[in-house]
Amino acid sequence: MTDENLDHKLDQLIAILSRMAPPEIKPLDMDQCDCFVWNPEKLTLNPVKHVNRIDIDLIKGVEQARDALIENTRQFANGLPANNVLLWGARGMGKSSLVKSVQAKINKENAGKLPLKLIEIHREDIGTLPILLSELRKTPYRSIIFCDDLSFDQDDTSYKSLKAALDGGVEGRPENVVFYATSNRRHLMPREMIDNESSTAVNPSEAIEEKVSLSDRFGLWLGFHKCGQDEYLDMIDGYVRHYGLDEPLDKIHHDALEWATTRGNRSGRVAWQFIMGLAGRLGKKLD
Repeated sequence: MTDENLDHKLDQLIAILSRMAPPEIKPLDMDQCDCFVWNPEKLTLNPVKHVNRIDIDLIKGVEQARDALIENTRQFANGLPANNVLLWGARGMGKSSLVKSVQAKINKENAGKLPLKLIEIHREDIGTLPILLSELRKTPYRSIIFCDDLSFDQDDTSYKSLKAALDGGVEGRPENVVFYATSNRRHLMPREMIDNESSTAVNPSEAIEEKVSLSDRFGLWLGFHKCGQDEYLDMIDGYVRHYGLDEPLDKIHHDALEWATTRGNRSGRVAWQFIMGLAGRLGKKLD
């Protein structure tokens, strides 16, 4: 083999090994904006310049959960003790919208101070959470790590990684980080998964404890339940006033109830979908 061929082979080998090597961890750049998405492949944060959120006053029917989340987040932003939060329950009732809106509200209250950061981590990237926590510990900012629609299926053991990360291991959870998650399941995993493991375990009660103990890592549980007709119409009225939709209110109510009936559900998401249809029909843009 000639020296030229050998050099070519070595270059190919180096290129392959470079692709296999984990990316170099660089200090997180969190000065660009207030919201980010965790990129586990590059071990960095992707900035989100335009966040998909609504004004907190438009989130109706969940006042108790809203107030509890605001207070917990305010404590955290002000350097006081605060809990990890699990927002669980009915779909479409504003769980993820509330997290994003509360962050904006607290930053507005604390104008002039270091802003509170919101970092979204996807469910499938939970295994890299310890790396993210370790890097956030080095930053001057206080951050909410947010995982939307968190749940675990049969044979999924990554929940153990999350348990360890929430406990913080030997170092403990970083003082400048809390973890907020939304889920349709109170214990983050299907009931049959817990039952199946308990039926095959030597000590069934220990198997159940192992599964449900994950949700125990969240100090604050906020339940979201299906809304009634009055709450649903209150959501509609809030959107109508906010966007100045000019149509008789009794007709809007009639159409909104019919809209919900065709979908078999009343929720904040259904109310918003109706408002988008109404605005489009009236030729009104929604900012």
